[in-house]
Amino acid sequence: MYAGARIVVNGYVQGVGFRYFVIRLAHNLGVTGWVRNCWDGSVEIEAEGEKASLEAFVAEVRIGPRAAHITAVDVVWLPYEGRYKGFDVTY
Repeated sequence: MYAGARIVVNGYVQGVGFRYFVIRLAHNLGVTGWVRNCWDGSVEIEAEGEKASLEAFVAEVRIGPRAAHITAVDVVWLPYEGRYKGFDVTY
């Protein structure tokens, strides 16, 4: 079973390697999609993959890299659409 998710991460998450942490994590778990910094200081992620891999991805995003300080993670589960070939930073 496949799924999608839109994730918004708040806290001290910009300038600490958070996007590159997310990219490595996505590649390791076989998750596709994108990650970007937002103007309000949050990080937004759109991801797709096998449901179990996506759940593991979200669990690790909630922890983040060591330098980050995460205060909130909002997840909206979406239907799988197969829109992405890989996982990249977008702007």
